[in-house]
Amino acid sequence: MTNNAAPLLQMQNIKKDFFGNQVLADINFTLGAGQVLGLCGENGAGKSTLMKILFGMDVIRETGGYGGDVLINGEKVRFSTPFDALKAGIGMVHQEFSLIPGFTATENILLNREPQKKSIISEVFGDRLNTLDYKEMDRRSGAAIDKMGVKIDANMTISSMPVGHKQFTEIARELSKDQLKLLILDEPTAVLTEKEAEALLESIRGMAAQGISVIFITHRLQEILAVCDKVVVMRDGHVVRDVPTGETSVEDITRWMVGRDVRQTAASTQARPQSGASDGRTIMSIKNLWVDMPGETVRNVTLDIKEGEILGIGGLAGQGKLGIPNGVMGLYEAGGTVEFDGGEIPLNNPRKCLDSSLAFVSEDRREVGLLLDESLEWNVAFPAMQIQDKFLKKLLGGLIKWRDEKGIHRVTQKYIDELQIKCTSSKQKAKELSGGNQQKVCLAKAFALEPKFLFVSEPTRGIDVGAKALVLESLRQFNRDSGVTVVMISSELEELRQTCDRVAIVSGGRVAGILPASASSEEFGLLMVSQVI
Repeated sequence: MTNNAAPLLQMQNIKKDFFGNQVLADINFTLGAGQVLGLCGENGAGKSTLMKILFGMDVIRETGGYGGDVLINGEKVRFSTPFDALKAGIGMVHQEFSLIPGFTATENILLNREPQKKSIISEVFGDRLNTLDYKEMDRRSGAAIDKMGVKIDANMTISSMPVGHKQFTEIARELSKDQLKLLILDEPTAVLTEKEAEALLESIRGMAAQGISVIFITHRLQEILAVCDKVVVMRDGHVVRDVPTGETSVEDITRWMVGRDVRQTAASTQARPQSGASDGRTIMSIKNLWVDMPGETVRNVTLDIKEGEILGIGGLAGQGKLGIPNGVMGLYEAGGTVEFDGGEIPLNNPRKCLDSSLAFVSEDRREVGLLLDESLEWNVAFPAMQIQDKFLKKLLGGLIKWRDEKGIHRVTQKYIDELQIKCTSSKQKAKELSGGNQQKVCLAKAFALEPKFLFVSEPTRGIDVGAKALVLESLRQFNRDSGVTVVMISSELEELRQTCDRVAIVSGGRVAGILPASASSEEFGLLMVSQVI
């Protein structure tokens, strides 16, 4: 029998270890019906593991289960699979998309739950000859999209959608389930523009008004204050705070997350002293660049980058900023000319770029950046081994080569220490790390190449405030100590202003203008909207 006086969700004394490494200890919190709970903490704090327990993910059962109790409406539950969680009314939208690219939004929203129509043939030969009831499918997907409160084209295929609409399709899929009581949203705004993020926050308010509880995981702390009833802060596998959002602030949450006052860290990034590098010689000259990259508009980019500087590239989503490094590095078809260090770099040839001592940290760390099933050592050392013959021992003039295991371990451990990568050891698989720590491995891999020139695309997307400060400082240090020219592409204008010497704003597929980092937000804002099409 359901205890109506009990909260919708109680997590009591939850503990979890992975192979002797304690990742959760004595986790306790409650969530009422129609409440929105903000869950935050640094990468590696244990947020994702806790949600995997709640959602019955296979990895929890396969690694020995967990200690403590999960109660739904006062009754103990132990989900063996996500299907058990779904039956109990719990839905989850993961950080990585799980949509079928060739299907429409409607087909994805109702996947495996499609309404069917009987016919004379199916009455005789059985349900396998039923046909899909497309009219009812449209009605149900339309109702879920309306419930979400954000307009998307239900008939558009996922492969044609902008990334924000893919995120909304995932959410609509969960809202289409009649029994939904609790929705877990893991970093849902990380891929959204500011307008889309605001629409999502409004949608979360609407869900709560309909009695649906929400656990909202995000590193954008202002969003937690804007939409949540309370905030639970985790650090090193413990809950360190559980307070109503009206009684806290971004500064408080940040301090609880990192266990220190990060204002000193922030202050160190307030105003980057001008290096003078932006007056130096041009090391890369991009002329009339166009790039054929889905979701990006790169039509005619002309840009000169000075040796030794950190140049920022910013702009609104889809206007071309991400397309520039992907085009120059040969990941998408491109045209125009790129000269580097006195010679021309052929486009559409990634190997030539790497041979010319260019490196790239992609915004897509899972698909492009990492060998997820390999160890950290292999991830960090493999590109340098393959491209530069580093970390190899040679015999008979290089006829026989074998791996320098000690050298590989040494370089990996160096970056684990410098970038404070949270891992069990350098042998741990990349897929087992949290998103922020995976991002640090991508940086370590690029640093190990010791390039002359580094493109870094969205280096802080989806990572917490403490890790952000560390990543940005490591880029500044790499630039300062190694003299490497860095081009940083980011959706966060403030980060560009804190980190870079100059910032180029891309709008409508072109460079709208370049300003010193010290220019006002208003000046940057005017450039952002100057050519938007």
